[in-house]
Amino acid sequence: MQQQNMNMQNQQGMMQQPPGVVSTKDALYLTDMMSWNLLSAKKAHFFAQQCQDQELKAEAEKCGQMHERHYQTLLNHLGQHANQQQPLNNMQ
Repeated sequence: MQQQNMNMQNQQGMMQQPPGVVSTKDALYLTDMMSWNLLSAKKAHFFAQQCQDQELKAEAEKCGQMHERHYQTLLNHLGQHANQQQPLNNMQ
């Protein structure tokens, strides 16, 4: 029964499209996520430079590239959202 309730909550919480307005709390969380991904990418790259084992070095670089992609994805989504917003002084 508890599993069924959790499944219903997960289904209800799924958004098909992002909201038109980003709340302050959401914006702060997005900023945090971008910071975490950027820091993780930098750390993975640094770790890869320190590795002498080529297999570990390749995995660290792969991890860093993944975090860079996540960072870029967030940045692109935020850029698209910003481009869709119209400044108040241009409204008629």
